[in-house]
Amino acid sequence: MKRLMLATMVAVGLVGCTEEAPKTHAERPIAIAIHGGAGTITRENMSPEREVLFRQALTYATEAGYAVLEDGGSSVDAVQAAIQMMEESPLFNAGRGAVYTYEGRHELDASIMLGATGEAGAVAGVGNIRSPIAAARAVMEQSRHVMLSGSGAEEFARYVGLEQVSNTYFNTTERYEQLQQALERLRAREATGDQIAFEQSWEPAFNMGTVGAVALDSHGNLAAGTSTGGMTAKRWGRIGDAPVIGAGTWADNESCAVSATGHGEYFIRFHVAADICSRVKYQGKSIAEAGNEVIHNVLLPAGGTGGVIIVDNKGNISMPFNTEGMYRASKSNSTELSVGIYGPEQQ
Repeated sequence: MKRLMLATMVAVGLVGCTEEAPKTHAERPIAIAIHGGAGTITRENMSPEREVLFRQALTYATEAGYAVLEDGGSSVDAVQAAIQMMEESPLFNAGRGAVYTYEGRHELDASIMLGATGEAGAVAGVGNIRSPIAAARAVMEQSRHVMLSGSGAEEFARYVGLEQVSNTYFNTTERYEQLQQALERLRAREATGDQIAFEQSWEPAFNMGTVGAVALDSHGNLAAGTSTGGMTAKRWGRIGDAPVIGAGTWADNESCAVSATGHGEYFIRFHVAADICSRVKYQGKSIAEAGNEVIHNVLLPAGGTGGVIIVDNKGNISMPFNTEGMYRASKSNSTELSVGIYGPEQQ
């Protein structure tokens, strides 16, 4: 009888102290956010037809990445899937829509990072690799390096079997017209001998345009990636923040994943992507607080313009920017698809 009473008491005690069952993969948070560039983006300078195209492209890229996550796939696969969709669209300054250099060519940059291990890969100044983000991932997974550049990066891409294209594959009429406008302004200023001052005050419209994605998968792993054609009329092998780990791309499972877009020189100088995650990790701030501090209180006063997309290890998403607009979209298993172009007041 005593044994029966003891067993009953133990059973009741166990029921009363039962902990919540661990979440299955299907119940764990998953999230993805993407961007397609920031800058002077207003309803006044965009036709309704073009806006529809941008919203469709952002939707397709987000859904492509989210489908990977929903199927139990990895965050790095989701990031690559979303970015490659944008690299294939002439709407964005990455892949097929890349801007032109001063010499009339295309030099593309990309990077990718894993939050679980801190592994990263990047390529810079490449002109014949169809998918720069795929090349960045190959550097991470199939070499002992982090960043490869120029002809060496292209040789490596051929070695690992990545698809090669002619540099003219990236040509678009709109980007060519932008180059002509930029060259006209540059040459007019060169004639005055004030080239350095003009370079330093270069019109923001020619600095902007990058694509990126950040994701959290059902295994709790974060990843971030960024891909770009760089700056219109860039010269002398200029490299921006997109392939620089810590500036344009960062991921850490203990805090967050970030991809940046904007005037790359400032993002490099202020180590923007890593700074945001450090504020989350070491100061206990939310990604919204950390992102706003860096984008509005650090970057902007120094003259840096642009924005970032952020996802944390709980699936929260934040997308701050200090320009008039930023092409962006996000989706998680707790929030519906959201697509934005203009400032918050114009959604």
